[in-house]
Amino acid sequence: MIESYQVKIDGFEGPLDLLLHLIKQYEIDIYDIPVALITTQYLEYIETMQKLDLNVASEFLVMAATLLAIKSEMLLPNQEITDEDDYEEDDPRAELVARLIEYRKYKDAAEQLKEIEGEEKESFTRSPEMIKETEKIKPPIKENTASIYDMLEAMQAVFNRKKWSQPMTTTIEKIEIPIQQRMEEVLEIVELSDNGVPFETLFPYYSKSHIIVTFMAMLELMKQKLIYCEQERTFDQLILHKWR
Repeated sequence: MIESYQVKIDGFEGPLDLLLHLIKQYEIDIYDIPVALITTQYLEYIETMQKLDLNVASEFLVMAATLLAIKSEMLLPNQEITDEDDYEEDDPRAELVARLIEYRKYKDAAEQLKEIEGEEKESFTRSPEMIKETEKIKPPIKENTASIYDMLEAMQAVFNRKKWSQPMTTTIEKIEIPIQQRMEEVLEIVELSDNGVPFETLFPYYSKSHIIVTFMAMLELMKQKLIYCEQERTFDQLILHKWR
C-alpha cells in the first residue's frame, strides 16, 4: 500500500487557473472558447491527478460538470437569434467567460503587486551583516520554469506512452523505496547531468506506486529549491536541472 505522504502543491490555485492555463497553452480566444477541446483537455488533467492519488478538490469536479453541461447545451440545434445582445445572453459560455475574465484581472493585479513588492525590497540598502552558515540564500527565479500543470501534462505522456509497452501493475503494492530515498536518487541523477535530465527518464518502471513516489519526490525537491523543471517552449519536453 502506498505510503501516506502529503505534499502541498502551491500551483493548484483552482479550476479557473487551470482553464486559463489551457487557454494560453492552445492560444485560444477567451471570448470564443472551443468547449469540446477545453473539456477534453480539462478532464485529462483531472484523470492524471486521480491516477497520481492527488486529492482533487471538489471545485475541480464541479467545473468538470459545468464544462460537460455547456458542451451538451452547445450541441443542441441553434435557434435563430437576430439581436447581438440576445446572442450574448443565450451563449452557454457567457457566464464562464465572465468568470474567467474577472479571475484573470485579479490574478494579473496580484502579479503586478508582487513585482512592485519585489522592486521595493531592492530599492534600499542596509549595513552588511554576517550570514550564518545554516541560513540558505533563496535562489533566483529561473526563466522558462515549468508550472505544475506542465508537469501534469508530462505525466499524461508518461501514462499514455508506457501503457503501450506494458500494462500498469494493478495489484496493491508495498512501496520498497521511501520517498526520502527516492528524493536522494532523483537529486543524484540530476546533479550528475550537466545538461539536465528529461522528465520521462525518471519513470523507468510502469508501476503506479513507483510513479507516484517519483512524482512526489520531484515536487518535494522543487519545493526545497534543490531542482527546477524547465520548458523552453509550449509542448516541449520538460528538463530537470539542479539549482545553481
